[in-house]
Amino acid sequence: MKRWIVIGLLLLVSVTVVIYETQASDRAFFLPAPLGGIKIVVDPGHGGIDGGSSVGDVIEKDITLKMGIALEKELKKQGAVVVMTRSQSGDALDEHNPKATFPTIRARKIADLKLREEMIANTDADLFISVHVNAIPEERWRGAQVFYHKDGHVEGGAVAKAIQASIREQIGNTEREALAIKQVYLLKKATVPAVLVETGFLSNPEEMKLLTTEDYQKKMAKAIADGIENYVNGTVQ
Repeated sequence: MKRWIVIGLLLLVSVTVVIYETQASDRAFFLPAPLGGIKIVVDPGHGGIDGGSSVGDVIEKDITLKMGIALEKELKKQGAVVVMTRSQSGDALDEHNPKATFPTIRARKIADLKLREEMIANTDADLFISVHVNAIPEERWRGAQVFYHKDGHVEGGAVAKAIQASIREQIGNTEREALAIKQVYLLKKATVPAVLVETGFLSNPEEMKLLTTEDYQKKMAKAIADGIENYVNGTVQ
């Protein structure tokens, strides 16, 4: 009888140890995801016939697509639900309304913007993040900057400042502050906090090389995602 009691106790101890070690090794499973329950529309700028800025063979729409997809992955790692305005080389219309036809390029561009606006409103999103790269005639300018609309959603500025701070800390390519602007249709019309991230300058040769590398694109995506997490969880400095 005593023998069976000892065996039973040993089995109980063994089971307890296994359960504890399993929980300890996978403790993250029991913790809420940092961005759990948050839905974010990620907008890789331009696309299709609208290439955006370019220097030689380097075109903005290609970089923003890669960076947008990298951002999508980072946000999903943190538990967010992500809606992409485009995930291919074409514009949003190519992906979501491929049969649509338009009499002029201008008409198509307007329709494409309207479609992206509708995606923000119709997906029950919490945030809108548009990813871009910049280019100007002077080579000396470099660094990322985050913009929000002066007359847009009241929380747009807070999101922009959180992302800007994260880029300054993790990428270290700028001392700029987030900036309110009066342009950019989608930032004004978005029904949720909305920002545009200019991730750098193609017109700066050194920065262009960085922007075209997968490693840098992933670093920038992580900095943006962490900035969003800081905003959502109220940890902005």
